[in-house]
Amino acid sequence: MRILFIHPNFPAQFRHIATALGRDSENEVIFATQNPRPEWEIPGVTKKIFEHASGENIKNPVLNPFVKTYKMGEAVFKLLLKLKKEGFTPDLIYGHSGWGSTWFIRDVFPAARFIGYFEWYYNQDGADVMFDRGKAITPASSARLRMKNAVILNDLLACDVGICPTKWQKAQFPESLQYKLTEIHDGIQTSFFRPFPDANLDIEGISLKGPEKIITYCARGMEPYRGFPQFMASLEIILEEDKTCHAVIAGSERVCYGPPLPDGKTYKEKMLETLSLDMSRIHFTGPLPYGSYLKLLQASSVHVYLTRPFVLSWSLLEALSSGCVVVGSDTEPVREVIEEGVNGFLVDFFSPDEIARKVLAILSYPSFMAEVRKKARDTIIKNYDLNHKLAAHLNLIKKLTKDEF
Repeated sequence: MRILFIHPNFPAQFRHIATALGRDSENEVIFATQNPRPEWEIPGVTKKIFEHASGENIKNPVLNPFVKTYKMGEAVFKLLLKLKKEGFTPDLIYGHSGWGSTWFIRDVFPAARFIGYFEWYYNQDGADVMFDRGKAITPASSARLRMKNAVILNDLLACDVGICPTKWQKAQFPESLQYKLTEIHDGIQTSFFRPFPDANLDIEGISLKGPEKIITYCARGMEPYRGFPQFMASLEIILEEDKTCHAVIAGSERVCYGPPLPDGKTYKEKMLETLSLDMSRIHFTGPLPYGSYLKLLQASSVHVYLTRPFVLSWSLLEALSSGCVVVGSDTEPVREVIEEGVNGFLVDFFSPDEIARKVLAILSYPSFMAEVRKKARDTIIKNYDLNHKLAAHLNLIKKLTKDEF
């Protein structure tokens, strides 16, 4: 079988499924991407790079997201024509929707079966958009979101079947189109993300050994969408009341979702300027390789995960699989996974004080947390284990390519 993956980033959500398909010598697997990550190779998978000439933003803020997605679609369109000319015609295309990279696949390969990966649909009257707005969304902002949804709707209509990783994310899509979406999470490698009781932390120049209490926070970027300002404000309270604990923060000093600060500062800079913090007990690691990231989770006394009602992060599920005691935001995507007081704890996203009080309580009674840690891992093994989810993906592909779906 000939399979074509399309994603601007490599390997992203397709890491495990591409690995499984590339392992079969009967398959020819190509991965079209903009960011090939040369340090990462998957046996049996050939990378093909598309040149995305994004150029400058146009002056019209409503049209700007539409033009960006068109430009990426155009870049992939040229690559697909080249592949076709070289004799590669896929039986199956597996593409991530929303970037524009899957805009024109039906125009080049109309007979290929198409699985679309759908993470998000923008709603003007709920979820992340209205989460902390004190006023109604403006017509211009509504129009901008509609343009963002255009490429997603195009792919949803064009695909044979769509994949959505969680129930709540699926529920964001128009009800009349949800019949095309199947809920299958990417899967968590529970054999890798596993507990290591009494682990010390010795990574990236940070050495915390013995009785230290370690508060962990992990995110791709330090931004409001993932509650970074609220977490930092909670640390001001925590570090003042518990003089023995440390906080270790993993992630990049950037904004991945939402707008940056208008003055050009990062949210890390802003929070360090406005808060009174004992910096001898706050450790920023930057992005971590998987091995160091795992050690951080395994050494965690309490892990804080905050998110607006938006795409659920892998990091929450990886922390639970590693047996972390998680303090999570009481928002819809987190409530789908965490049951208060059973396999974790829920707090008001906007309340640094509530976050701090919950963390301090957990640090004060670590022996009470053993059952919570066990049930956290049990949740992931039962509902998100990679072996089960990968089998579901492969079964879907088998049925689709044999016209049994």
